[in-house]
Amino acid sequence: MAAPVTLTFLGGLGEIGRNCAALECEGRIVLLDCGQLFPDDLPGVDAVLPDFSWLLERADRIEACLVTHAHEDHIGGLPYLLRHVEMPIYGSAFTLGMVAGKLEFAGLPRPELVTLADHDRRRIGPFDCEFLPVTHSTPQGLMTIFGTPQGRILHSSDFKLDPTPVDGRVTDLPRLRQLSGDPGIRLLLADSTNADSAGSSSSESAIGPVLEQVFAEHEGRRIVVGAFSSHVHRIQQVAAAAAGTGRTLVVLGPSMVRNVTLARELGLLRIDDRMLATADDLEGLEPARTCVVCTGSQGEPRAALNQMAQGRHRFLTVGEDDTIVFSSHPIPGNEAAVSRLHNALARRGAKLVHSGQLGVHTTGHGKREELRELHEAADPELFIPVHGEYAHLVAHHELALERGMAPDRVLRCTDGDQVRLTDDGLELAGRVSDEYVMVDERGRPVGEDLVEERRSLSGEGFVLVRVVVDLGRGRLAEPPLVESRGWVDASERDRWGADVAGAVREAVEAALAEGVHDAEELTRRTRRATGKLVSSGTGRRPALVPVVEVRGRPGGNRDAVGNRGDRRSGKAGEAGKSGNARRRKGR
Repeated sequence: MAAPVTLTFLGGLGEIGRNCAALECEGRIVLLDCGQLFPDDLPGVDAVLPDFSWLLERADRIEACLVTHAHEDHIGGLPYLLRHVEMPIYGSAFTLGMVAGKLEFAGLPRPELVTLADHDRRRIGPFDCEFLPVTHSTPQGLMTIFGTPQGRILHSSDFKLDPTPVDGRVTDLPRLRQLSGDPGIRLLLADSTNADSAGSSSSESAIGPVLEQVFAEHEGRRIVVGAFSSHVHRIQQVAAAAAGTGRTLVVLGPSMVRNVTLARELGLLRIDDRMLATADDLEGLEPARTCVVCTGSQGEPRAALNQMAQGRHRFLTVGEDDTIVFSSHPIPGNEAAVSRLHNALARRGAKLVHSGQLGVHTTGHGKREELRELHEAADPELFIPVHGEYAHLVAHHELALERGMAPDRVLRCTDGDQVRLTDDGLELAGRVSDEYVMVDERGRPVGEDLVEERRSLSGEGFVLVRVVVDLGRGRLAEPPLVESRGWVDASERDRWGADVAGAVREAVEAALAEGVHDAEELTRRTRRATGKLVSSGTGRRPALVPVVEVRGRPGGNRDAVGNRGDRRSGKAGEAGKSGNARRRKGR
């Protein structure tokens, strides 16, 4: 009996982001990608990561991490994991250049970086690996074939079947057809992002003529193109359109500048030095002869486009003579932010061009017919759909069944599932944590309690009540002080403040009359009185911040008890705890 292979899915199955899986055989582990999820409605959270606990417990068994391509949902978690684990990173030159830049920005030492070329073969731990080219919306993506005691495991990476890619580098289906012969491909793990989209995706090279049309139709206007900084092929086509209309190209945004520089150094991006200018040159350039390519097409608050929309960009003020081209689709969950950005730019008089009007974007993920073609080329014995929201996984599962795979040959998994591949096939072997781990921009954990508190403050405001008690005299030392923000209109604040102060005075005096001298209990009474009046009077649920100071104890001691409010539980002090930085999925 051959040694089993265990696959542990730490992220990416049921969401777009956090892609991370571990292949384990003979006690050794190879990590496949290590991505992050961009936060949605999580104030103060910069990234959502897989729960690495299972990996950290086995850190001495990790051979390496293979990164399939340079998107944040596949490499964004590396700076956080590499704070705790030492391991080499394998990937293509462009992908490793992106990784190196991220680690340098995070102030982390560079691990061993092993550059992979198309069709390279490497022995990594217990696995014989072969790397094939795939076409995607960032350069040098790699499909991986793992040679294992249980046969070949094929991971598609994010891919599409583009017959005319900008760089001429196509997904290598012919090699897959060779590998599908004896002994064949045992298990396929394939991208599911567009499994519910019929037909095939359009070629990236089809975007160039559309951009040229836009540039021609907006002659005499400055053109600003928002795009993903990792989408080198799109930037190449923007540069070509700019060159064809005699425009100077200005690259804005730290990540855009960094990635364009890297791509040019690697020969992946061909732009004449004579047509390039910097942000500092913008003031002296003729707007009608200028093209700006920048970050922020997804409505990111700190990105260049959003700064322009708010009138706060250092180098560029958008107005009626500008055309803004959004050369991307909104990522699921970003629709509202992108809509707000569109409106803000339109208010400044700019003309907008986006994918809802013209074909200025195409997906980097294969649609249903492309997935079917991948399955036919690989002809796997077993299949697990990966990379996608749960509906995508279901659609890909159904596609496999439509193609004729037996139901017991397809296994639909979600984050946290462990699957064992044995001589008998696939079986669920257990579960690990699928919880979200939230961190801020410096990598510090952000607890669920803190996020809930921020939501409360942003949505309902806060009411702070300060009470000073003189226990020696058994009475309040001074009237309660009430401050609030974001709870009621400013014109009503004093009236409501007086009402809250009165209710708190009555509650505290009643407690003192009962002989209550404990600061914690007086704090609870203060909170209860405040919350009751606030809720019944306005129907709102702001964060409550009671602070009780006790004076007059023997020896002149003075105690102050305060806490940050938890509008849900009403338990004193709970929301002030740092909490667990993990968060349950499916909010």
